[in-house]
Amino acid sequence: MALLVRLLPLALALALGPTATLAGPARSPYQLVLQHSRLRGRQHGPNVCAVQKLIGTNKKYFTNCKQWYQRKICGKSTVISYECCPGYEKVPGEKGCPAALPLSNLYETLGVVGSTTTQLYTDRTEKLRPEMEGPGSFTIFAPSNEAWISLSAEVLDSLVSNVNIELLNALRYHMVNRRVLTDELKHGMALTSMYQNSDIQIHHYPNGIVTVNCARLLKADHHATNGVVHLIDKVISTITNNIQQIIEIEDTFETLRAAVAASGLNTLLEGDGQFTLLAPTNEAFEKIPAETLNRILGDPEALRDLLNNHILKSAMCAEAIIAGLSVETLQGTTLEVGCSGDMLTINGKAIISNKDILATNGVIHYIDELLIPDSAKTLFELAAESDVSTAIDLYKQAGLSTHLSGNEQLTLLAPLNSVFKDGTPHIDARMKNLLLNHMVKDQLASKYLYHGQTLDTLGGRKLRVFVYRNSLCIENSCIAAHDKRGRYATLFTMDRVLTPPVGTVMDVLKEDNRFSMLVAAIQSAGLTETLNREGVYTVFAPTDEAFQAMPPGELNKLLGNAKELANILKYHIGDEILVSGGVGTLVRLKSLQGDKLEVSSKNNVVSVNKEPVAEADIMATNGVVYAISSVLQPPANRPQERGDELADSALEIFKQASAFSRAAQSSVKLAPVYQRLLERMKH
Repeated sequence: MALLVRLLPLALALALGPTATLAGPARSPYQLVLQHSRLRGRQHGPNVCAVQKLIGTNKKYFTNCKQWYQRKICGKSTVISYECCPGYEKVPGEKGCPAALPLSNLYETLGVVGSTTTQLYTDRTEKLRPEMEGPGSFTIFAPSNEAWISLSAEVLDSLVSNVNIELLNALRYHMVNRRVLTDELKHGMALTSMYQNSDIQIHHYPNGIVTVNCARLLKADHHATNGVVHLIDKVISTITNNIQQIIEIEDTFETLRAAVAASGLNTLLEGDGQFTLLAPTNEAFEKIPAETLNRILGDPEALRDLLNNHILKSAMCAEAIIAGLSVETLQGTTLEVGCSGDMLTINGKAIISNKDILATNGVIHYIDELLIPDSAKTLFELAAESDVSTAIDLYKQAGLSTHLSGNEQLTLLAPLNSVFKDGTPHIDARMKNLLLNHMVKDQLASKYLYHGQTLDTLGGRKLRVFVYRNSLCIENSCIAAHDKRGRYATLFTMDRVLTPPVGTVMDVLKEDNRFSMLVAAIQSAGLTETLNREGVYTVFAPTDEAFQAMPPGELNKLLGNAKELANILKYHIGDEILVSGGVGTLVRLKSLQGDKLEVSSKNNVVSVNKEPVAEADIMATNGVVYAISSVLQPPANRPQERGDELADSALEIFKQASAFSRAAQSSVKLAPVYQRLLERMKH
């Protein structure tokens, strides 16, 4: 029994595999993907891995869960094949890959893993084969046979024409003077090669892809007696220049070079770190209007924002992109980086013309379009990418364009195009003033707005902010999309044309002929002062037709009883401002009378107590008015609810009497009268 206890941890460790124990280190992303491939292949026998192969190519990938179900790499279809997992081989007549590969020296292992060309070139040098066959502990990142074939004839000729210098140095650059397994290959690390101690850049991505100087690791951890072999998909070369130096020497970066110098970012791009520069070519700069380019180049802050939007916070090799992912720039914006076949895409566009130019402090991809962030744009430029073109046209027609293109600090409240589906309004003095009242005097961010805040407009009005559970509104109009914050101004996309308030609730009612009977009733009930003073009210205003629809006797009785009239009218007044955009499915709004009103919205129709309103969002300085087609009755005035209250009262009396009965029967006999009372209440 004691022996079993001692052997149990060893058995568990063997079951879990070489890279994990119950309390051991977490597996690397590469090992997790390999484990998933092994799980998918286990039905075909031991040590079989499922591999996804791009149709029409020789590219193969160990599969993660997402890829397994999508059956795609970079949007291209794949087929599943089953191969021996790294380090194992088939045995004739047996299922799967039950045998571990025999250990031999590095030179022999090159042939086993599919790098016979590397083996051949090793033979051509005088010194390297004895070293690979001799004692020691080495790591070699061995290019596949296909990697050597893909080299240009010029590069290959320069190597093989001087095997004991050029070729030897190239092969030594692929080697490290110690054993390095994948669990040690950390993202952003540098390994010292055996060629002049030059660095090899390692990147280990969350999707399990590992790159060596942006060459993808195909098969890893092939053990040898004197080291380990990792198969890679490219022949790698030394890295000598930093990002800034590459910009300096490339003719296609003439404009970029000047922009970097003007922004002061050259210090960052020549310093330590691991960045990705999405480097705009001269052609990319030429594609934007000269006026826009000159404005940005002449504005240090906008220029810095522009360039920071082209720099990713970590090195991103093209081989690591096998599906779409979001990456953050130094500017703080998010870019969608993806791939379509062999082409990399930025925000869905295939604008990368040259990829994986390695630098000592990162990697460069050439792009043919500028990625201008919102923070470097004018309102005109922000609006061009939003669904507010109709509103912008109105500003042009009204002669207000200078507000949209200058350096004025403001926020534009621009209604969506769909708001104008029935036609655009005619530009006159009133309309021009309304447009000015859609411009707030400060550059705002919606996340800092608060309930009850007031905003000053260029038209001289004050607008109120209303914060509801699922919406953020300015007067009757609610924000319909995320802010677009430009260089000087911010664009809020709004769900309707805003109507600034022009008077109190009482003023609004008096100005509208539909509410003459309501105005008279308010005056009779003594509520005029309430609706004229400062406050926050939501008034459900019955029209004249609503009063006239009441039975004459009931209407006369109501109008002749000031106290009852005041009670009814107070039930029509909520004690806070609720615009239609803040209603949602259902809101219970407390009235001045004390009972609650049930306000709901469905298919853009607002209802109060299940009665549709005739018109919503008539804004006043102290509230909002809804026109309704019926006079609302408080719960206590509704016949059915009065009956329910009587029934509830009778039931409560019955419960109390029954309790008293049980208590009394335990001590004295109930009086016959009381017993008859209980019998009557039961019925």
